[in-house]
Amino acid sequence: MTILKIAQLGHPILREQARELTRDELLSAETQDFIDDLIETMRDADGAGLAAIQVYRPLRIFAIEVRPNNPRYPYRPPIPLTVLVNPRLEPIGTDMFDNYEGCLSVPNLRGVVARHVSLRVRGWDRLGAEVDEPAHGLRACTYQHENDHLDGKVFVDRVRDVTTLATWTEFDRHHRAAFAERARALVERFGS
Repeated sequence: MTILKIAQLGHPILREQARELTRDELLSAETQDFIDDLIETMRDADGAGLAAIQVYRPLRIFAIEVRPNNPRYPYRPPIPLTVLVNPRLEPIGTDMFDNYEGCLSVPNLRGVVARHVSLRVRGWDRLGAEVDEPAHGLRACTYQHENDHLDGKVFVDRVRDVTTLATWTEFDRHHRAAFAERARALVERFGS
């Protein structure tokens, strides 16, 4: 496996629309190897998710995972490895959560983004099997963050109040405790 370079904010690739894959493309050895590299790159960077476009491949694929003791997100519950291809996300209800987000493509910056707390998630898994399931809580927030990348959006585009922007150090110092408490309440409500 190969650790891939992650595009940083300002690179034009992050503003492109990713294209859908056919099942034949998805099942090719090249794409399957790429998905392995995408996962390895996400894990190496301690990310909670990574979209193909962030590693210079404008394909509608992303991976999410939160492993125990992730140093970037110690307050988040584990999320099992999930690869989603050609995703379609539909909000369930109108309940929103102000998520303090960071991004591997926007190093050392965090900000508050309003996300739907419940979604219907559809698409394919990495082997082309249909996915149609609900997602709630922080997992739903992560799906939305990664799906935004596939549409050429970065979390800073969705920050409505720029006064919430903070470096990681200042987030840890001034905002993490309060956010972690709100995140815990969301996890208690939905289990993820």
